[in-house]
Amino acid sequence: MSTPLCIFDTTLRDGTQGEGISLTAEDKVKIALKLDAMGVHYIEGGNPGSNSKDIEFFRRIRESKLQAKLTAFGSTRRKNSLCEQDINLKHLTESGARAATLVGKTWDFHVHTALQTTLEENLAMIYESLAFVKNSGMEALFDAEHFFDGYKANPDYALAALAKAKAAGSAWIVLCDTNGGTLPGEINEIVSRVVREIDAPIGIHTHNDCELAVANTLAAVSAGARQIQGTINGYGERCGNANLCSILPTLQLKMGHDCVSDEQLKTLTNVARYVSEIANVHMPVNQPYVGNAAFAHKGGIHVSAIMKDSKTYEHIEPQLVGNKQRVLVSELAGQSNILSKAQEMGLDVNPDSMKSRNVIDRIKELEHQGYQFEGADASLELLLRDAYGGSVQIFTVDSFKIMVEKTGGQMTTEAIVKISVAGEQVYTVAEGNGPVNAMDNALRKALVQYYPGIRDIHLTDYKVRVLDEKDATAGKVRVLIESTDFKDTWNTVGVSSNVIEASWEALIDSIRYALLDMVKDDIEPEFVGGTHGLVNH
Repeated sequence: MSTPLCIFDTTLRDGTQGEGISLTAEDKVKIALKLDAMGVHYIEGGNPGSNSKDIEFFRRIRESKLQAKLTAFGSTRRKNSLCEQDINLKHLTESGARAATLVGKTWDFHVHTALQTTLEENLAMIYESLAFVKNSGMEALFDAEHFFDGYKANPDYALAALAKAKAAGSAWIVLCDTNGGTLPGEINEIVSRVVREIDAPIGIHTHNDCELAVANTLAAVSAGARQIQGTINGYGERCGNANLCSILPTLQLKMGHDCVSDEQLKTLTNVARYVSEIANVHMPVNQPYVGNAAFAHKGGIHVSAIMKDSKTYEHIEPQLVGNKQRVLVSELAGQSNILSKAQEMGLDVNPDSMKSRNVIDRIKELEHQGYQFEGADASLELLLRDAYGGSVQIFTVDSFKIMVEKTGGQMTTEAIVKISVAGEQVYTVAEGNGPVNAMDNALRKALVQYYPGIRDIHLTDYKVRVLDEKDATAGKVRVLIESTDFKDTWNTVGVSSNVIEASWEALIDSIRYALLDMVKDDIEPEFVGGTHGLVNH
């Protein structure tokens, strides 16, 4: 490894400024602990002077012994005032955080237009505010807001602002591409000059408005920046911040920098998906390194090659970032795809057998009907196990009924499910906020006494797509359900001209798949019949 780098995570502050993202104080504590375990060096928790939620977070996080430096965020003092009288600076120094980031203006246009003050007063605001924080016993960091735009407009003034921050004792001077409009070549050139002329540790904070936040961060590191600021999954205002989930492995695995330990890097995928779940923001399947499709292979030629050596179509080993290789099976599938998936599940498969050819034909026929297995790995695994393995009927569904009633302004949905499990017939009734939720609740209620682990499973996403648009409300639909137990995530599919039936099919597969890890080899099948509820040993 070469130069060590400092990782500064601002998911809990800048990340929460993204549209649709709202975290409670408890959410922020949970995420902070995950980030700390992953080895980031600074965790920016929020602005303790802006809202009660952040104040509560800083109060609660004190009980945790973070290895990372907890950092509070604020701005330089108000114009023509004293730091001692600035209520926001007072809250910041009383937050209990070990470090404080102060954002200040470095673009003369912003000084005149946004602050409506003189260039000299802005420099005084930067110096006095950082010195005030440092004198309070906290480590001071300066976020040079709009630095690259400011440098291009008036380089002398932008550099003068950095010099003031250094003179005030700022531990880090962080160059911010706040509008996200700077190009990598410009970043490299400007950061190189700053590193030459400002004798202080330099950081980089980029935004993604040109889809260049990661590239700009890497360009800054190549030019000498040593602190990397970003967010998990690239969350942030407008188009987001630099995505640490892409930056971290690139710096460490490809550029040779020491960021976190190898074991901590292996938690990256888990952290990315955990934060996504807490933030209630669905992760793009094609997100580099940590996305569900980051190491997914569909074409038969690709699959045939990776079975010989994964380097043929993978730029790193997925396990290095905690992800895994996936082979997709669809209408494009060849025998290599089926063989790879079956081997992954430990099934004994003869690739030249008639059974394998029949399975491929069956998958292609189902996809012609509207099924989509490349987005429903769990349903595919169940299909292959039913075809190749010895299946045990853990439960069968005898019948289910849905009743929807609206009384006054109140809508209620009730599901009645009758299943056979462990040699017994179980009859359950449950309500929900809709048909799928009611069916889910009723099925769980029936199974939980036999498999308590079902309590840990919940649905995280539910999608319905109309396949035959010309048939309007009578058209066939495809339902995709995503489920999780906070350790793993899986997807199942159902297709029917009846949305309830399609949902039920996907739901049953979700529960069947969950039971794969819960069912032990000593369970004996006590009944026969039916086609639902097959679980393999």
